[in-house]
Amino acid sequence: MDELVVTEDLWKIYKIGRVEYPALRGLDATFYRGEFVAVVGPSGSGKSTLLHIIGGLDKPTRGKVKVDGFDLSTFSSNKLAEYRNKKVGFVFQFFNLIPHLTAAENVGLSMSIAGIDPKSRKAKAMEFLEMFGLKDKASKKPTELSGGEQQRVAIARALVNEPDLILADEPTGNVDSVSAMVIVDAFKRLTSEKGVSLIMVTHNLELAKLCDRIVELKDGRLEKVEVITG
Repeated sequence: MDELVVTEDLWKIYKIGRVEYPALRGLDATFYRGEFVAVVGPSGSGKSTLLHIIGGLDKPTRGKVKVDGFDLSTFSSNKLAEYRNKKVGFVFQFFNLIPHLTAAENVGLSMSIAGIDPKSRKAKAMEFLEMFGLKDKASKKPTELSGGEQQRVAIARALVNEPDLILADEPTGNVDSVSAMVIVDAFKRLTSEKGVSLIMVTHNLELAKLCDRIVELKDGRLEKVEVITG
């Protein structure tokens, strides 16, 4: 398989006064193009820190993250911003939708910023709303949607520009089980049909077992990797 993200001896140490708190301790991990990976482990094992470093939101204390063979530590601030805007899609636990916009308008917002024409914008927004089972909610505003529906709109918004790499941090943490399955099914379609690579941090082991691989962290280190078959 084609390697997309490789971490080499990755360390992240946070300091509070004179006390050091290692979040990652020499992590070596590989994530492949077009696969759906669950990153699991107890709280404090370094899962979210790993996502933030891969996404260019944080920098390692030492070690490297290579994406498509490029070492992120060599990127200028402008190149890092371009990487975050064009290469990576972020999905977080909280949705932050714009309350006065409809679901379709919220999804189309990033395309508007990118200068895509309104007709194409609307068609693409509808395609992604349908993927997340929300086509009939396109004209609804956030206050008219359930929490699970709002999260699905937020995820559709994050993915509509079709980044190569999606980093999802507990995307199902605040939704009901039905919405969680819709989200994971859509993620599986994105990886299988569009070749997107998706790394999802989750505490839900049932959902993790629907991924291609499970990467387990413990105390900032790689504990084990499980390949899911069938």
